[in-house]
Amino acid sequence: MNLTRVRSHYNDAPGLLYAGFNQDYGCFAIGLDNGFRVYNSEPLIEQARYESDEGGIAMVEMLYRTNYLALVGGGRNPRYSPNKVIIYDSIKGKEVLELEYKSDVKNVKLRRERMVVVLSNKVFVYHFSLHPHLLHTLETADNDKGLSAVSSSPDRAMLAIPGRQRGHVQLIDLDSLGYFWSSLSDEQGTTFPSSTTTATAGDHSSHSSSRRSSNSAMGAATANINIIAAHSGKLSCMALNANGTKCATASDKGTLIRVFNATTGTLLNELRRGMDRAEIFAIAFNQDSTRLVVSSDKGTIHIFNLDPSVVTMADRKPRGPSYGEVVVYPTMSPSKFGLTLSGNRGSSLSFMKDLLPKYFSSEWSFAHAKILSESQCLVAFDQKSTILAICADGSCYKFQFDPRKGGECSRDSYERFYKFDTL
Repeated sequence: MNLTRVRSHYNDAPGLLYAGFNQDYGCFAIGLDNGFRVYNSEPLIEQARYESDEGGIAMVEMLYRTNYLALVGGGRNPRYSPNKVIIYDSIKGKEVLELEYKSDVKNVKLRRERMVVVLSNKVFVYHFSLHPHLLHTLETADNDKGLSAVSSSPDRAMLAIPGRQRGHVQLIDLDSLGYFWSSLSDEQGTTFPSSTTTATAGDHSSHSSSRRSSNSAMGAATANINIIAAHSGKLSCMALNANGTKCATASDKGTLIRVFNATTGTLLNELRRGMDRAEIFAIAFNQDSTRLVVSSDKGTIHIFNLDPSVVTMADRKPRGPSYGEVVVYPTMSPSKFGLTLSGNRGSSLSFMKDLLPKYFSSEWSFAHAKILSESQCLVAFDQKSTILAICADGSCYKFQFDPRKGGECSRDSYERFYKFDTL
């Protein structure tokens, strides 16, 4: 959630430039116009504070709960140039690595063995260490939002980024990338404060196809890449599940969220947030990939079921296709009570989906929650039936939902993690 690249909301907390979870959602960090802070998610506790008058931090990417963080400067007075990635060691309290590019950095993603740096039209993938090796360079369509997602499981490393064509997604198996040495790329340079000698890989662009294997010019690095035509419009949000087997996407229209098999590209679920245009802020899977949570600029959080096993038939009760709408259900078996096979809400006329517009065959959210403002917010599953929301107004919500019946969530807690008057 980079607040320097979106239109601000009147409720947004002044001085708050960024908020983002770590890989397992157990912590989150915020970037401020005078530094950054790190918080524990549950319970909500400030863990560390690094603030000074040296300038603003527009991006803080954590590496699980380790002492390494990736920082990018931003705001009215950036601490670092926006075209640099700084690796910061919180134990030593200093920068240990600096990477500089010809254009602004839009996003950074970390795994224990991989680092991904996203520019507006290129993505660099490194073997992550204090002596990083550039493994591969990929081209994308215009990506000012820095859209990207990386799986968090140690067993499988997958990367999702926009494709070269509008609405397409590239899914890259990061484990397929090898190591190689070459001359310094003209797009990227690496500087180490300790003046260590480094070598980096050259720029090897990928070629678009439904499924491809991309080789470097030196023949030593290979990337297994799958291309999915996810939407007809421009992508606005994407997410991977923990083990990298599922990818969820939304377009700038914001009405549908699609979930794909990351290996085959098969469409697994098509979920409807609503009928009116909206900006999707965040998408997140739960730990076992049976549910999905989505936040948007409508101030509503939607929870969808992806697997029918999470809802028992005995507890399924009829609900209409939109909140508050009165629907008369036909007298037929419980499976036709306006609910889809995944346990999400559906139209009572879905049995006529072949004759009616697509709206009547849509899967609507299983549960929903409302935040007090329409500020941008990040969402995640805190526990099996708890949703965590971190908002740009400096607030943190926790909602409980009935895992079998769904419906409206109950607010478990509301706290302020950031108040601008504490600067």
